[in-house]
Amino acid sequence: MEKRVLVAIVLSFLVLVLYQLLFMKKPQQPVTPAVSAIESEKKPGQQIYGKETLPPTKTPQAKELAEDKRAPQQISAQTEKQILIDTSLYQAVWSNKGGVLKSWKLKKHKNEEKEDLELVPLHSSDLNTYPFSLRTDDSSFDNTINSVFYQSSNLNLELKEGQTGEVRLLYADNEGTRVEKILTFQGGKYDFDIQINVWKYGQKIEPGVLWGPGFGNPSSSELKQQRFGGGQGMAVFPTPKVKRLDERKFIQKNKWESLVIKKENVFYFVQWAAYENNYFTALFITSFQDASATFLREGPEEAPHFLLSVSSPQKVYIGPKDFDSLVEFGFQTKRLIRFGLFGFISEILLRASKFIHRIVPNWGLSIIILTLIIKIIFFPLTYSSMRSMAKMQELQPKIKALRAKYKKSKTDIAQRRKMNEEVMRLYKEQGVNPAGGCLPMLIQIPVFWGFFRLLIVAIEFRHSPFIFWITDLSVKDPFYVTPILMGLTQFISQKMTPTSADPAQTRMMLIMPFVFTFIFMSFPSGLVLYWLTNNVLQIGQQYIMNRLKQKKKRESHGKRRKK
Repeated sequence: MEKRVLVAIVLSFLVLVLYQLLFMKKPQQPVTPAVSAIESEKKPGQQIYGKETLPPTKTPQAKELAEDKRAPQQISAQTEKQILIDTSLYQAVWSNKGGVLKSWKLKKHKNEEKEDLELVPLHSSDLNTYPFSLRTDDSSFDNTINSVFYQSSNLNLELKEGQTGEVRLLYADNEGTRVEKILTFQGGKYDFDIQINVWKYGQKIEPGVLWGPGFGNPSSSELKQQRFGGGQGMAVFPTPKVKRLDERKFIQKNKWESLVIKKENVFYFVQWAAYENNYFTALFITSFQDASATFLREGPEEAPHFLLSVSSPQKVYIGPKDFDSLVEFGFQTKRLIRFGLFGFISEILLRASKFIHRIVPNWGLSIIILTLIIKIIFFPLTYSSMRSMAKMQELQPKIKALRAKYKKSKTDIAQRRKMNEEVMRLYKEQGVNPAGGCLPMLIQIPVFWGFFRLLIVAIEFRHSPFIFWITDLSVKDPFYVTPILMGLTQFISQKMTPTSADPAQTRMMLIMPFVFTFIFMSFPSGLVLYWLTNNVLQIGQQYIMNRLKQKKKRESHGKRRKK
């Protein structure tokens, strides 16, 4: 009976794994189609969920600008100029043409060419749409304010830890159009304050601030890895929980049209909205009561691109989905990390692995040590499971005799009932719990799944080397050494484990290591390392248990001979 439960556990895990491998479609690389305008309409009276609000960010100078009611006066620059923001964490390039962001390179995170990681999509120039462009319900007005030359208060900011600097981008014409973008940066932080004021013909309006098209510049191999982490797209909070819209789910026009008809691409009273992938994000903290966020799909049907539009942003975080950084940032932004169903367990394991990493500065060794600690914690449960399975194996001759006694039990309900009664009586007399071998394993499943999700989404393992050929724990083993070793150790563990199953079930269980080997070949090497370590420790535990069992048998035989 316990083997049937074990088979159910293994098959359930395979279903979870195979679902991610087979049914999560490969994200498509964005192409460079023409841009079209898609508008969103603000919905009044929706329920408010947020609990945390931002303090006012207006400086006295900004307030003075916002309340300036003098006669319209033209303010602009004559040529395009770049505005460089340089800190210890990133280097950003803004343009006074449209007041948009053209580059945001992370210094502590690299791409596959070992260069500073660029988070602004490179095809933005082809589409002529950059992050922090503005969107209203008037495309002609949008074209104007996103293409004019803004007057900039500063062209170069070099900020050390704790230093702050401000960039003011101003444009005005003599017809009552006025745009102010006030950006306040701080050295040593990925976030900055933002204030945007727009007047159209003298009337103040609330534009949407865009991020996109898309996010970053993932390579084909990185796109494959995103299947495990969840792809890329929009995330918004609260709804009342984090709601995500994945790009790859809306490549097909009919699915997108269904989303728009239901108005499920527009959210109101949001605390924050973000464009994200597995490891990085552009996150907008809003004023909440006045804020909305819209997921946009533009371009031709065969190769659309996606954008995020956010109203009333007050803070922006552009950087890694680092757990500690997001916790410090607040506003429950740690929810951006997709830990999954047993997220609280993943958080505990992440904190533990980071503590170990401070002592042993190698993430691969941290995985091994943490796996050992988990194995020690669960040893009483594992020991109980092994003892129960050993007792079940000892009872197999008697159970087979009962089955032989009730040969017609498969077709005769009365005989089947009598046989089951005698089997249960035998279990009770021998003090055996038929589910005792599997219940401890069921208790451990949340921890296994928590570790699984941790190793897939935690940025700490991205581009982190282990030893020799394993130079990145977040991608697959290039030579498939660890998956093969994992399969071999799992096979050895299966052979060493006592079984009470019939021969057909036993053969099926011995096939499972080969199935797991095939599946794990495309998994991140950090996850394979965890499973391999777990198998090796399991073999060690089983070896000790088998030796103790043999010793007990020898002692019992010795006592019988003396009698």
